Amino acid sequence: MNLKHKILEQDRIDKIVKRISFQIHEKNLNNSEVVLIGVLKNGFILSDLIEKELKKISKSKIQLFSIKINKKKPLNPIELNCDLSELKNKSIVLIDDVLNSGKTLIHCVKYLLDVPISNFNTAVLIDRNHKKFPIKIDFKGLSLSTTIKENVTVVFEKKNSYAFID
Repeated sequence: MNLKHKILEQDRIDKIVKRISFQIHEKNLNNSEVVLIGVLKNGFILSDLIEKELKKISKSKIQLFSIKINKKKPLNPIELNCDLSELKNKSIVLIDDVLNSGKTLIHCVKYLLDVPISNFNTAVLIDRNHKKFPIKIDFKGLSLSTTIKENVTVVFEKKNSYAFID
């Protein structure tokens, strides 16, 4: 694997996860429960890291679920690993690793809004600033201007996570 342009390393990812966790905590001070929903696969891994940090700083009940979407065909059925009704009147944070066009997140948001919720936020590790869909990112680790041809990849490994452009 050619890692010619490494943009994040483990220590920086750790700091970003802590910062995003504090931002989520501050936004949800008045909520007794916060639901984190990670887009499989890397968004869920990031959600798990955020959940661990949130549990250290928050008295709110933190729940973690995953959402599976076909990123190439987002109109295919979406799978959530809980019943949609479990999200009713809760504060939701939808999390993914990289925001490219916004297509994945916008389809996930549409699916999740089939139930009334109290608050909805989004979080990503890296925002590439190539949005084609009107999705707002509330908590982001890194804003990155890239060309469309460049690919941003996040690799989550125990104690050696990193992101690169190729």
